[in-house]
Amino acid sequence: MSNETTPAIQQPGLESLSKSFEPAALEAHWGPEWEKRGYGVAGHRGTQAPRADAPSFAIQLPPPNVTGTLHMGHAFNQTIMDSLTRYHRMMGFNTAWIPGTDHAGIATQIVVERQLQGQGISRHDMGPTPAEARKNFVSKVWGWKEQSGNTITQQMRRMGDSVDWTREYFTMDDKLSKVVSETFVKLYEQGLIYRGKRLVSWDPVLQSAVSDLEVENTEADGKMHYILYPFADGPQHIDGVMQKGMTIATTRPETMLADGALAVHPEDERYKHLVGKKVNLPLCDRQIPIIADDFVDREFGSGCVKITGAHDANDYACSMRHNLPLITIFTLAAAVNENGPKAYQGMDRFVARKAVIKDLEAQGLLIEIKPHKLMLPICARTGQVVEPMLTDQWFVAVNKVSPQDPTGKSIAQKAIDAVHTGQVNFVPENWVNTYDQWMNNIQDWCISRQLWWGHQIPAWYDEEGHVYVAKSEAEAQAQADAKGPGKKLKRDEDVLDTWYSSALVPFSTMGWPEAAPASGSNKTQDYDLYLPSSVLVTGYDIIFFWVARMIMMTTHFTGRVPFKHVYIHGLVRDAQGKKMSKSEGNVLDPVDLIDGISLEPFLEKRSQGLRKPETAPQVRKNTQKEFPEGIPAYGADALRFTFAALASLGRSINFDSKRCEGYRNFCNKLWNATRFVLMNCEGQDCGLKEHTKAECAVGGPAHGYMSFSQADRWISSKIQRVEADVAKGFAEYRLDNVANVIYDFVWNEFCDWYLEIAKVQINTGDASQQRATRRTLIRTLETILRLVHPITPFISEELWQKVAPVAGRSGPSVSIAAYPVSQPERIDEPAEAHVVKLKTLVDACRNLRGEMNVSPATKLPLYVLGDSEFMKAAGPVLQALAKLNEVKVFDSEADWTKAAAAAPVAVVGEARLCLFMEVDVAAEKIRLSKEIARLEGEIGKANGKLSNEAFVAKAPPAVIDQERKRVADFEATLSKMKAQLLQLESTALKS
Repeated sequence: MSNETTPAIQQPGLESLSKSFEPAALEAHWGPEWEKRGYGVAGHRGTQAPRADAPSFAIQLPPPNVTGTLHMGHAFNQTIMDSLTRYHRMMGFNTAWIPGTDHAGIATQIVVERQLQGQGISRHDMGPTPAEARKNFVSKVWGWKEQSGNTITQQMRRMGDSVDWTREYFTMDDKLSKVVSETFVKLYEQGLIYRGKRLVSWDPVLQSAVSDLEVENTEADGKMHYILYPFADGPQHIDGVMQKGMTIATTRPETMLADGALAVHPEDERYKHLVGKKVNLPLCDRQIPIIADDFVDREFGSGCVKITGAHDANDYACSMRHNLPLITIFTLAAAVNENGPKAYQGMDRFVARKAVIKDLEAQGLLIEIKPHKLMLPICARTGQVVEPMLTDQWFVAVNKVSPQDPTGKSIAQKAIDAVHTGQVNFVPENWVNTYDQWMNNIQDWCISRQLWWGHQIPAWYDEEGHVYVAKSEAEAQAQADAKGPGKKLKRDEDVLDTWYSSALVPFSTMGWPEAAPASGSNKTQDYDLYLPSSVLVTGYDIIFFWVARMIMMTTHFTGRVPFKHVYIHGLVRDAQGKKMSKSEGNVLDPVDLIDGISLEPFLEKRSQGLRKPETAPQVRKNTQKEFPEGIPAYGADALRFTFAALASLGRSINFDSKRCEGYRNFCNKLWNATRFVLMNCEGQDCGLKEHTKAECAVGGPAHGYMSFSQADRWISSKIQRVEADVAKGFAEYRLDNVANVIYDFVWNEFCDWYLEIAKVQINTGDASQQRATRRTLIRTLETILRLVHPITPFISEELWQKVAPVAGRSGPSVSIAAYPVSQPERIDEPAEAHVVKLKTLVDACRNLRGEMNVSPATKLPLYVLGDSEFMKAAGPVLQALAKLNEVKVFDSEADWTKAAAAAPVAVVGEARLCLFMEVDVAAEKIRLSKEIARLEGEIGKANGKLSNEAFVAKAPPAVIDQERKRVADFEATLSKMKAQLLQLESTALKS
């Protein structure tokens, strides 16, 4: 007898895999490793170079503020972009995902100014002259940026974002700043940039114009003031009654000091005869006319409104139409200026309001004050009430056609045409309407800001006020010298709106203008490979501010569109559907969801920086209720899967962190499935050696190389359908469909069904069947890991490294492996029908257990009549899946009926089946009789409700439907119970 023992199977992959999924360690390893290997660098499948014969996929990251930290909106947006990028990289596209950060003029300046305030100084104190102070302040901002400006890029790395870090830009970099100057000068030379006095939204603390995006309209409790403006030539008839003057209603009585007119609707019969007359402006030594304009709402207040052209957007337009004087009543700090009566000069606008009300009351001109809900325009950066202010600003003339433009179209028209000709497509399509609405009513774009941080406007003035726009001071000086030597120049102090430089990103990051070809194109340089980019992924809140402006600027300067598709996703809200805001104490930090955070630090974090500090106790209470133990560590993959599953085409996403738990469980399931597959496949013959088709035929030679079962063919068939659905999901930007299809296949089909079937096949099959099952197991799992990689990159990479060698797949990383593509010819409908039938049988057995009140742990024999061939073939698998101790197939109905006795019966196709167990017939009859009586009582009660006319009249339709469903369910169960009782009685009689 031999003393030789079977050598132990070598399973290095399995042994190197921890018993459970712990995301932190593998994320810490793979993130830096991918970056070190340069897989994210633009080019073909991680080679860092493009292939001339490959299609291109490019995507621009909406540049987050350099001051910022990653918020849930960023994390959601980036999950979508990274999934698309990884998918196309694996599909063999030349791929470029370009990252960058925005200099965020206002936000960054505020951060550094607050630091200075902590030292008791302002930016103006930073040098002996304004120029020196500005230079030193800008230098300090650069220092802060170098020290703190990479927070968000480090957080992006934590998310697994496979961007091309070698192409990372900052909007104040020399390269991008040069493009800013170049485009400004070109637009000026084309007559499309001008400087003029216009009404803008003004922040009195920043002392700068702000864009609409920085202004939040917030509902507030205000007051409506009804004020009498006396007629200049004595009382007049209004509606047949002699009146002393006209009554107007205003929420901002202090602005009356700048009124230019009163306005009524031209068809308002009450006031038609008064148009052209004058009134005395209260508190001022001026008379103003009554004019007619159809923008007046006859139903609002008295139907008469004051026109303050320099301090209200609607009034400004009306003043322009009627050539009214524009009187600015405030200084840039929002105090009453020299245009106001002496009594109010120097007063802050809100102090002046109180004084004006008091004086109107004293003169008997204040009719009444009523409470009034109003929308206050608040600057999101400073919390100040924004003041419409008439100031000198730089503008882009978006509706003007430059005489030099060969297309004969304005900047706005080119952008409108780009969408209407289908060069740019919106997903979902309905966002075209929003885009059109804005573009068709677009006003000239105010591009100047009164800040120190940003791109300083490339314009210089001589002593006479002549302006010289040039790329450099030397060029400006040369222009000035051409008019006459010796002119001293001073640069414009304003900087450009941040949205100006970010609007240039599609081409400023691609080497424009140097790379722009005079003719033809070069398919290996960035400009031609990646402009236009494939898709812009962004939230709907910046369609106007960024999306439209990128289309305007890119089409104007390059003649190309910036991107082919605009995928507009919803905004991330909290679990209750409220907007996430640090100032409201309901934000979630994506990194906290990845790493976890205990309750106390989480409470502390949420109760800092609140808009109303007094709400801190309530914020803490709400947080503790929702997160009693803080947030567990879900890992980046689970967070990404959650975002992907939520990425529908809806307008908002209510983020419930409990969803992360479900996807963390998915990662666990995948991890454990991999351990099981490796345990059964690694070191074993997995059918990977060369073999003929005949050796794999259905029901092929028993001792052939491989004998694939119907279940093996079924899972291979199903994955072809999944691959097709996933490709469709990516093509349609339906990441939710991609995530849900993969989740359902992995969890339900592969793990819950196929792995269980595979266990039986490996334990009971011959060598050729085992080989076929192992091959199917390892190849299906390896395909799953490639399928899921774009959404869950870390776990899929870690597992693929162990699985791929066993599956006979070579390559250094799943991230540059080929993405699975559906092979329709491998769809096997008979095999799919076979497994559907098998599942139905298992479900029927489970239902029978339920009817018999038998624990799933108790093994029972299954007695079957009919469909014998299928039942015998499926017997071992059915026995394992349905937890049976025997599957007995009967040929004779009499024998089956006798053996089945009183057991409940299920019919599946041609087969009748029952689970057999010895029962105490008398006791079971008593139990069934009681249950039948209970059900009849429930049905009687429910029918009583439904026949009660009062109940039916008052109850909501949903309640009535629910009651009807209960009756139907009770009746179905009752029918089964009665059949069982009948069978018991019949069995008892026979015995």
